[in-house]
Amino acid sequence: MPNFQYTVYVKTGDKKFAGTDANVYIVLYDSGGNKTQEFHLDKFFRDDFERGQLDDFHLGDEVDLKNISELELWRDDYGFGDEWYVDYIQVHKNEEIYSFPMFKWIKAHHHYLIPHLDTSLPQFHAHQEQRELELLEKQTYYQLCQKVPGCSMQVKEIPSDEQFSFDYKWNIAKRKIQMIATSKLHMLLNGANWESLFDLTNVYSDAFGEPEGVKKWSNDIYFGSQRISSMNHSLIELCTAMPHKMNITEDELKPFLEGWSIQQVIKANRLFIIDLKDIKDIPVRSPELILTCPIALFFLNGKKQLVPIAIQLFQEKREDNPVFIPTDPPHTWLMAKMWYNLADASYHQSLTHLAFTHLLMEGVCVVTHRQLSQSHPIFKLLAPHFLYLIAINTRGLDLLVAPNGWVDKTMAIGIKGMFSLIARGINIWRMDTHGTLPEDLKRRGLLNTNILPGYHFRDDALLLYQAIKNYVSKYVKLYYDKPEKIFDDWEIMTWGNELTKSREKGGCGILGVPNNGKFATVEDLTITLTSIIYTCSVGHASTNFPQYDEYAFPPNYPACLKGTPPKDKSPLTENDILIALPDKPTTLDIMTVTKILSDRGTNSIGDFEVQYIFDPPAKNIVNEFREELKDISKTIKERNKKREPPYIWLDPDFVPNSISI
Repeated sequence: MPNFQYTVYVKTGDKKFAGTDANVYIVLYDSGGNKTQEFHLDKFFRDDFERGQLDDFHLGDEVDLKNISELELWRDDYGFGDEWYVDYIQVHKNEEIYSFPMFKWIKAHHHYLIPHLDTSLPQFHAHQEQRELELLEKQTYYQLCQKVPGCSMQVKEIPSDEQFSFDYKWNIAKRKIQMIATSKLHMLLNGANWESLFDLTNVYSDAFGEPEGVKKWSNDIYFGSQRISSMNHSLIELCTAMPHKMNITEDELKPFLEGWSIQQVIKANRLFIIDLKDIKDIPVRSPELILTCPIALFFLNGKKQLVPIAIQLFQEKREDNPVFIPTDPPHTWLMAKMWYNLADASYHQSLTHLAFTHLLMEGVCVVTHRQLSQSHPIFKLLAPHFLYLIAINTRGLDLLVAPNGWVDKTMAIGIKGMFSLIARGINIWRMDTHGTLPEDLKRRGLLNTNILPGYHFRDDALLLYQAIKNYVSKYVKLYYDKPEKIFDDWEIMTWGNELTKSREKGGCGILGVPNNGKFATVEDLTITLTSIIYTCSVGHASTNFPQYDEYAFPPNYPACLKGTPPKDKSPLTENDILIALPDKPTTLDIMTVTKILSDRGTNSIGDFEVQYIFDPPAKNIVNEFREELKDISKTIKERNKKREPPYIWLDPDFVPNSISI
């Protein structure tokens, strides 16, 4: 009987066709050059290597490996289903455990040499030729492509590895039918306009739940809170001077300043502005629709509540473009806020949500797969935050942002306007400002948390940003303890080059990458990687998950309005609002899709669905990150006890790792 026992655990991946019927073989090596015999991994009367399955094999050998440093793995092409995807292999010998991360398809008759932990910079890898060949192969099916002229780079064709492992959850069309069938909403499939606002407020069944906006949509305090604690939270800026574009005098504003002069309010940091100038002249989907391009002022009142005090719906001063104020006729003021939110919704869906999270990060994901080996520590750091990103983008664009799809049916701008706005926005967005939270807040005059109390997004997001940065910084320093290790790492340099190379030349075209992607310091890498992880988790969560609460009740956050914006301050009526609203079938479309988009799909940040990191010092850094996230969750839960309403979107228990819905 062999003297030395080894237990080999093999984890087959949870992907389509990941299991195999082929014959699998393994050889173990130690650092002294010793090796075991060739083992055939097979158990009688058991179907080994099924999708998602963990198999164990008890092996005996005459050779005593002192320190298992490498394994050799291969398979034949036996059986009907011989393809095989392996997540990892672990070898146990006595009390010692040796881990071999794989995360790859195993080709027939190809011998794979996998080092223990398989985590190294390319210049230190034991099998550089194998590593380079695998990377070249990945580059053949992860290719960058500009699917829409002028817009972000995406994957040319979705690789099979990127498909959902459980498609039903992301079958948007099927889920929509199921949601309608299990609710009372089928009554909305027919019918035209709403008879009354009361009629509209009574359609929300238990299956959907009443969105937050139903009861609060007409309230100025709620309108103010939408600017700082909802899904389009990063447009507001500290106002340091009266905007010359607004056709209003200080005397007209004074009644809303609680006895202060405009200069006193500005000096006290209590005046704020949002200027949606970036959507000027964006096309709409039909000639009878109109998109406003507003500029608005907000005041922090004595109760520390942000309230709107002036809304001008277009940029230019002119007689038929008045500045609306809270003392205007009630329904006229309501209508001005609705037309403002229409513009805000167009910006949010096109840029804040789709362009600046989904599409920008898809390009980063593709470049990461193309230029960083799966053995690279930075690949292992980023990979959990790309889970299902390409899949949801492909599914979402095909179903929602396609001709005659959801965007064309429910939004004034339609896909033509949306793509025009995306093309404009990605030439403005910079990683070192917009993608780096403290710098973005500083740019807008809001980094000081004493300014604009109640800015819940900022207050919670800063905690998470700093935790991510701490995590990334420690991780990067673990592998780049000397500057020359960055300079000598050709994979990270090629990665940075392709991130920044212009789209016209086939690169990702991201602006503001530190040192233009020619990373020279740990800080360069830390800022870049923090921005990516933050955007895929915190940035997306904060702008995606409030959608049902805001959009599902159209008067609250209309994506489309019929008719024309008010051109003077004549009194309007409830009927004027009803006529402007989307009809019943369109409202149902908005409700169902935003409900689906507001569902969480993957694990909470730090709780990775796939564990790529096996290196013990790196695992310790991950565990420290998780502990910091637990503390942040407690802090935010305590904050929410005093907030009305609570701001739940950035509790780490709620924030997913990746953009997966």
